[in-house]
Amino acid sequence: MVASLRRSRRWRAQYRVSRSGPRHAAHEGFETVPHPGSVTAVDNSLSPHGGRLIERIATAQEIRAKWPRGLRALPHLDVRDQLAYECVNIAYGFFSPLTGFMGHADVDAVVRHMTLASGYIWSMPIVLDLSQAAVDRLGVKPGDALLLTYQQQPLAVLEVEEIYAYDKTFLAQQIYGTTDPAHPGVARTAAYADRFLAGPLTLVNPPRINPPFDRFWLTPRQMRQAFAQRDWAAVAAFQTRNVPHSGHEWMMKGAWLAASADGVLVNAVIGAKKLGDYIDEAIVLAHERLREDGFFRQDVHMTSTLLWDMRYAGPKEAVFHALVRKNLGCTHHMFGRDHAGVGSYYDTYAAHRIFDNLPDLGIKSVLTLEWWYCPKCAGVAYEGLCGHQEHKQDLSGTLIRSIIQGGIEPAPLTLRAEVLQVVRACAATYGFGSPFVTEQYLRERAPVLSMPAMDAP
Repeated sequence: MVASLRRSRRWRAQYRVSRSGPRHAAHEGFETVPHPGSVTAVDNSLSPHGGRLIERIATAQEIRAKWPRGLRALPHLDVRDQLAYECVNIAYGFFSPLTGFMGHADVDAVVRHMTLASGYIWSMPIVLDLSQAAVDRLGVKPGDALLLTYQQQPLAVLEVEEIYAYDKTFLAQQIYGTTDPAHPGVARTAAYADRFLAGPLTLVNPPRINPPFDRFWLTPRQMRQAFAQRDWAAVAAFQTRNVPHSGHEWMMKGAWLAASADGVLVNAVIGAKKLGDYIDEAIVLAHERLREDGFFRQDVHMTSTLLWDMRYAGPKEAVFHALVRKNLGCTHHMFGRDHAGVGSYYDTYAAHRIFDNLPDLGIKSVLTLEWWYCPKCAGVAYEGLCGHQEHKQDLSGTLIRSIIQGGIEPAPLTLRAEVLQVVRACAATYGFGSPFVTEQYLRERAPVLSMPAMDAP
């Protein structure tokens, strides 16, 4: 019965697993179709993007051989959280095929054509910004090595190949489809300094991941090993920055069926937060509770984290999410309504349509409509199946947040009691009394990463 349901054409008609090749016009405001003849084909559906997993972590012996005068002799720059996370992601291969921060040619190709200069599809600029005054103060130039520090400890070395400027307004328009400063991604771009440094990067002092995230953070190599140990050949990834409500739960279950998957990987984004967002700890531990309490079998569900500051780039960020999860070893990625969106900047299903204009990425998109609570059906229902749309009650993350903030007990069919219990416990343990981001949480929360003290050679 289960096998026949998982392969049901009727089910697949509701949960569409995307295929390559253009079918719809590009979303207005975006150039989503790569430049003709410029796209490099994927190597195979299971390989990391670019054909090999990038790993750039130096041993003590390699550090001494490459920088014999010692790391402390290099000019050094202390980086903010976002850049520290991106150093880690580059070095461990989350961002394969990137080997460092992007140069002008790669940024321009991403902005104009959604590819790297090599032709591989890539949708988000990964850049290290620095003011010209800071460049002058450091005395750094192409050909130099720059020590990147975090929490006053060595983190990585950037071998500077290029120092350049780029039109930030043009970048924002192409990536976000708007130059409205109220858009958080546009605001982030506008805040970049006036120069960018590019070149290969090597991690010299791997940071520690702090509890409770330490048991959920795996490198791409470790993740692929975990899949192999579980005998997962087909894995559907679920991107989240929310505590799971019933709609999320059924979206994951539906995608598991539609993809004929062996497992579901919840990959929660841990990074910069806005006031009113769920705290990171509640997101991760609430998803894990679904597995612990048997709402997913132990052998088909896994919770993990990704260090990433959301850009809220809608369809462009959806492509980026797919590529990162491909690097983790996932074969499918589910996309629901308003993926990576914010406000009303993007159409509800813009993140679905962008994949219609792309070649094979080596990871399939499972495109889902909306789940809601239907009193007529007396349960959670799916937009593609339920005929009572006039009676639907939305299961939006915003609605659930407002219910919890108001001290109202959510109905069990909207948010499981077990999940609510975790949310409340996290509020007491990590959130200074609130499961949502407050000014105090932003000021006083424990860091996600800690740098080991390093007697640099």
